[in-house]
Amino acid sequence: MAANNCPTNAACEGCSSRHLSLCNALDTDELHRFSEISTDIHKPAKQIICSEDEAADYIYNIRNGTVRLSKMLADGRRQITGFLFAGDFFGLSCKDKYSYTAEAITDVDICRFPRAKIIGSFKEFPALGERVFEMTRTELEATHDQMLLLGRKTAKEKLCSFLLTLQEKSRCLEGQDKNEIKIPMNRSDIADFLGLTVETISRQFTNLHKMNLIELDDAHKVVLTNPEAIAAIAEGN
Repeated sequence: MAANNCPTNAACEGCSSRHLSLCNALDTDELHRFSEISTDIHKPAKQIICSEDEAADYIYNIRNGTVRLSKMLADGRRQITGFLFAGDFFGLSCKDKYSYTAEAITDVDICRFPRAKIIGSFKEFPALGERVFEMTRTELEATHDQMLLLGRKTAKEKLCSFLLTLQEKSRCLEGQDKNEIKIPMNRSDIADFLGLTVETISRQFTNLHKMNLIELDDAHKVVLTNPEAIAAIAEGN
């Protein structure tokens, strides 16, 4: 793991994911002062960032790359609870320990903040506290959507919902509507997120391809050839 304390102000101002992140609430002067409590971290793919039941001493903001959040059952089964991308933050636990394990799917660059310092900075930067509240509310809404997906949707509906979520993430990151989706996670990750088997995921990808709804360029890239039909399936129509 490579780490540099206090990223330069120029690096913070030039951050490509700043408009999506915690720091979007800060002006240039505030950003300079806020960067003094940050550590710039690089994690290669497959490396653990923080572990379930580990002391929740830090909060993390992703600058680029993809991270998965997961929990393990006593018998070794894994449930992936979320995928995070540039601009997302994690680690703000309501307890003293992390409730999940965060692992890099791709190489990731992250800003790490001491939990006590970032919470203490809300008085100095009230807009930051409001931004955290806004992002936490969005995360809660996503959790409700995930509960519906796991509990009520069919395998095909789950996969279509997942593809649309990735499309929306891509739109936010790149600032343009695109039907070509990068899929950084593997089929096993998708299965553990959607509560399905790898075989079911592969079968549903094939079914959507046969229906001329998607093109499968490779395992990590999908083109939505009929996004309207995919959206209809995701909604149960």
